[in-house]
Amino acid sequence: MDDEVFRSQLVSRDALRNLSRRRDLPGLIRIGAHLALIVALIVLAILLRGTAWQILALWAEGVALVFLFAPLHETIHRTAFRQRWLNDAVAWLCGAVIILPPEYFRAFHFAHHRHTQDPARDPELAKPKPRTLRGWLWYLSGLPYWIAEIKTTLRQALGHAEDAFIPARARPRVVIEARILWTIYLALAVGSVAFRSDALVVYGVVPLLLGMPALRGYLMAEHTGCAFGPDMLANSRTTTTNPLVRFLAWNMPFHAEHHGWPAVPFHALPALHRLVAQGLRCRGAGYVSVARNILSYPTQGVAPG
Repeated sequence: MDDEVFRSQLVSRDALRNLSRRRDLPGLIRIGAHLALIVALIVLAILLRGTAWQILALWAEGVALVFLFAPLHETIHRTAFRQRWLNDAVAWLCGAVIILPPEYFRAFHFAHHRHTQDPARDPELAKPKPRTLRGWLWYLSGLPYWIAEIKTTLRQALGHAEDAFIPARARPRVVIEARILWTIYLALAVGSVAFRSDALVVYGVVPLLLGMPALRGYLMAEHTGCAFGPDMLANSRTTTTNPLVRFLAWNMPFHAEHHGWPAVPFHALPALHRLVAQGLRCRGAGYVSVARNILSYPTQGVAPG
């Protein structure tokens, strides 16, 4: 990615240079806290096993698990840490949890950044958005995501990585990582059967299924209903939210800021927001409000998101 894809008088070059400085410590603290939260929720779910409260604990664990999408996103930009190997290691860990291998996601996501809200070239717009309330509810369930990622990674594992957004030089790596990913999954499945353990299903698969709707609702707000075209401050939405969501999402509710200046690490996005807030043209007053507006007018589904 270019260090700067959107030029604006709102941010000076010196300020951007300072904001774009990469450091290891903020990323290590954030990923450590995120993983600690997941472990704590798993322990809570184990302690509550056999009670109705376990479902709530598994849902909370699932939300924390699916929001590993946030550090995956930050590390495929390689801005979470100064050290490249740290970015790549965390990207692999997070991508394996949510069936989104980093090499493939990097190619997809960088194409999205280059062509944000361009219906002909943005891969996020390759499939039409729902046009009905029923369609949005199916989208929000998360099931289309899991079905698509399983099919995609299996196809890649069989040697097929021909998506237009994947550079030719990256296709062998995409195939290799999909094969490694499915080798890991099969080993875990075989181990679960061999040890007659349901832990992987109860504390892994079930929470992911329960938590994915929260991530889908969060992602729906990033672009849905924003303007088409190259203006990053109009085609991406910054959404006001609470500290817990900003923590789980690694400050990506400042989404227009990220799209305008993707070289700025997650920990500097609040400072960037203070500089550019007056120029933002697509803003949301909370995720519930944004979702309510989108779902109240289902034909908005033709707008990108």
